[in-house]
Amino acid sequence: MTNISVRIDPELKKKMDALKHLNWSEIIRKAIKIEIQNKTEINKAKAVLLNERIRKKAPENFNSIDIIRKFREERH
Repeated sequence: MTNISVRIDPELKKKMDALKHLNWSEIIRKAIKIEIQNKTEINKAKAVLLNERIRKKAPENFNSIDIIRKFREERH
């Protein structure tokens, strides 16, 4: 496992010291995991919204089969 350092103000350290029975390393690990998960989900949601925004709707009379056939016939 990798170690990281975090700076906190003295007042927060006093409050943490008053709750020594808590596993602060585990609490911080969980907080980091949750933050990463939240940011990942937000990024996925943004990607979906962007995709919906840029995706163009085909005209009502658009037939993709005819377009594909036309391109295939032009290749030969």
